[in-house]
Amino acid sequence: MNPAPPPEIDLTSDVVSLTAALVDIASESLDEQAIADAVESAMRGLAHLEVIRDGHTIVARTSLGRPERVVIAGHLDTVPVNGNLPSRLEGEILHGLGSCDMKGGVAIALLLAASVTEPSRDITFVFYEAEEIAAEFNGLGRLARERPDLLAGDFAILMEPSNAGVEAGCQGTMRVDIRTTGERAHSARAWMGSNAIHALAPVLDGLNAYVPRQVEIDGLVYREGLNAVGIRGGVSGNVVPDEAVVTINFRFAPDRTEEQAHRHLQEIFEGFGLTVTDSAPGAMPGLSHPAAAAFVDAVGAEVHPKFGWTDVAQFTRLGIPAVNYGPGDPLYAHKADEHVPVEHLHRVHDRLTRWLTA
Repeated sequence: MNPAPPPEIDLTSDVVSLTAALVDIASESLDEQAIADAVESAMRGLAHLEVIRDGHTIVARTSLGRPERVVIAGHLDTVPVNGNLPSRLEGEILHGLGSCDMKGGVAIALLLAASVTEPSRDITFVFYEAEEIAAEFNGLGRLARERPDLLAGDFAILMEPSNAGVEAGCQGTMRVDIRTTGERAHSARAWMGSNAIHALAPVLDGLNAYVPRQVEIDGLVYREGLNAVGIRGGVSGNVVPDEAVVTINFRFAPDRTEEQAHRHLQEIFEGFGLTVTDSAPGAMPGLSHPAAAAFVDAVGAEVHPKFGWTDVAQFTRLGIPAVNYGPGDPLYAHKADEHVPVEHLHRVHDRLTRWLTA
């Protein structure tokens, strides 16, 4: 049996229709083949672009010898469906899984790739896989490790939802497990054992008492956060548990390194062992870099700090200043009522088109 042809996307359509078409291609993390095939097919039809595929990550770039190169990147994957497919347009709001995070931004980048054939600066477009899950699967991270030449540039724009404004830098993130042990016993004779769940009490007390730091960087105030995000333990309804685990997520300001963040957690939870299960560095705003400052001036957007981790950190590690700039309110990302305002789609598309052709 011949494999089904990839879904087609129309790069002559308007930005709202293209966003809806992308939303309607299911692309949960690690299941991006269909949308990656569609993007690759569309890009290979554009003669002014060189196209490279790496897994389910597509790179398309101009080579016009311009004095500056910008990288425009967006991820193709979404979180699992939550009753929010297919897309639907209600008035001036487009609803659907990924409409905000971040198929609206991907649609804008695809239209720019198709329509801006003689840009004032060379452009590298990156449409990548597996951003919504553990960092080991991230397609942009894989390129940064194995093919950094494909990401080379003077400035980068990540099309993450940012309320159609500029969000600079990003927080770092670290998840750790704290495990306590005890001794099993019948709950009717609890004094014969030791309750591992009760042993977590000092950890939970420490979390309740913790006062998150706020730090100003380049005129932007980043707010840290330390929270328990999971807890497990227990054997049976009549057994004193001998093991319990609490999972803690630390969102730290970009002036801390991962090593400094880890040391901070060790100080907060002194006496408990920490197992790091996931970690990614933050990204400094970099607004003083000439390319970043010029971009902010050109699009006329208000600048805010990015609360949360995004792949701008991948570019920061490569020495490339980067910002988040995309349609949609990030507060609606991953929600059942995820949506993007039509006005955001048009505004970001129009301003990027003017900037790239100025």
